Amino acid sequence: MDLIIKNGTIVTAKESFVADIAVKDGKIACIGSNLSMEAAKTVDATGKLVLPGAIDAHTHLAMPFGGTVSADGYLSGTRAAACGGVTTVFDYPMQRKGKGILGTIESRKAMCDPEACVDYAFHCIITDLNGGELLEEFQASVDSGVTSFKCFFVYKKEGMMVDDGTFIKILLKAKEVGAITNIHAENPDVIDLNIEKFLKEGKTSAWYHYLSRPEFVEAEADKRAVHWAKSVEAPLYIVHMADKEGLLAAVEAKTAGHPIFIETCPQYLEFTNEVYKREDGRNFVCSPPIKGQESQDALWDAIKKGTIDTVATDHCPFQSYEKDWGKDDFTKIPNGCAGVENLYPYMLAAANSGKISFNRAVELCSTNPAKIFGCDTKGSLTVGKDADIVIYDKEKDFTISVNTMHSDYDHTIWEGKKLHGYPVQTYVRGRMVYDNGEFTGEPGYGQFVKRKTALS
Repeated sequence: MDLIIKNGTIVTAKESFVADIAVKDGKIACIGSNLSMEAAKTVDATGKLVLPGAIDAHTHLAMPFGGTVSADGYLSGTRAAACGGVTTVFDYPMQRKGKGILGTIESRKAMCDPEACVDYAFHCIITDLNGGELLEEFQASVDSGVTSFKCFFVYKKEGMMVDDGTFIKILLKAKEVGAITNIHAENPDVIDLNIEKFLKEGKTSAWYHYLSRPEFVEAEADKRAVHWAKSVEAPLYIVHMADKEGLLAAVEAKTAGHPIFIETCPQYLEFTNEVYKREDGRNFVCSPPIKGQESQDALWDAIKKGTIDTVATDHCPFQSYEKDWGKDDFTKIPNGCAGVENLYPYMLAAANSGKISFNRAVELCSTNPAKIFGCDTKGSLTVGKDADIVIYDKEKDFTISVNTMHSDYDHTIWEGKKLHGYPVQTYVRGRMVYDNGEFTGEPGYGQFVKRKTALS
């Protein structure tokens, strides 16, 4: 064997038990008590948890947006992922008018392959159907292992928004080829009306970013997306759910048996809209914005009840000086916050405090995203699957600071957050990439994850 991790408590989405886990050629070869075979390396995990690596199903690395590019490229973003126990990241290549899906994906793979420190997959953002020709590429995309697409109901001026008719065409074609459609749901026209009003009134602080797109603006679009998905009986994955009203509508559809899947993010679980009143409120500007306490309570309630399917980050950080572009005009603030290194530690700390179970944290951050998006070699500690493993110390105290993160940004909204319990080692396909605060991997080790048909 290449590696044996002994005496740890193995945690799955369904159960926890003390056992050894053996790794050979990047795969989990054996799980059992008191394994006695020889191994090149043996790790004693007595008193610690042994977890499947997390899957961050929502990141934006090296993303052009707001007149700049997100601060983490593929090297720093995946390095940070490794150090937070995330062993697979999903990124969002953006197809543009006149461009195809396969070309968009291949150009991003060319950027990612030499830099990725953990494994990676793609959802392809669709912005224009090129007169309908693009729909004919959906099958080829699925065949290539990219089995999910994303649409925006917002960012009209940026050329990223799709209208309802285009959205329905995408839903239907994705359903036909076995793919799943992701949606960023907010109402662009109401946002634009609000922005115009606030700017005329000289209301330009970060607080008005929230007020320009409050709960009901997201809720209307959530309901609309769910309505269309139900009407054409197509699967739908709602990204970064942040509001109570839209959440309840999506949960109602799920409960009725429709294939509706809901993602939320740690920033919505930790902070409320009060952050936009702070002096550094611009640092928290993301879209959808962080909402009020009632919405946060509803999100946690859904997590505990099992009606939210995944927690991912929408990782899209920018530098302080770029956020400062909007200190006197919220419309000039690049939208996005850091999170990929904080995802698993945050959710596991919630489990460590008793807010949820460790099994539920694994389900939300690993098992469910693997199932929903067709990552058949990921998401659980099972013989034959990739040896993506995190060792977690429930007694380790950790304070998040930009100085202890492994990204390229110069600030974090998580500064000063104290966590009880923290990952101490991360393995990607059996290779250690993180060890007690130090990145031990290398750029280019990460592999593209060719996925099966979504939900298969």
